[in-house]
Amino acid sequence: MSEVKERHGCVTAWLILMIIANSIAFLGNLFLSKGIIEAFENASMPMVLTLSFLGALNIYFAVMLFQWKKMGFYGFVGSSLIGLVLNLVIGIPVVQAIVGLVGVGILFGILQIKAHDGKSAWEGLE
Repeated sequence: MSEVKERHGCVTAWLILMIIANSIAFLGNLFLSKGIIEAFENASMPMVLTLSFLGALNIYFAVMLFQWKKMGFYGFVGSSLIGLVLNLVIGIPVVQAIVGLVGVGILFGILQIKAHDGKSAWEGLE
């Protein structure tokens, strides 16, 4: 018999927020790429398109977390590190660029919240 997993409502809400935010990032980078390139002298079309692609990947990683896959979390970590490097190369201020890593920390913390069954979402990830 298969075990039914529960996640706290805050975890579900955070994953939904991540899907929305990364959809906005994906579309924003895609459709505003020329403006971004004009605003930052080190920015290039491949860099901006890569940032857009990372937003799309993060949507996929959030879906993986909905499906209880720990690789979704590690995907967020990897894409955030790549995004950090690209943002710094483009010329985004360090503090602003580090905000993406704060999001990973918040995600990890939220995954620690225990549901009604006494288990955290992190414990339920496969």
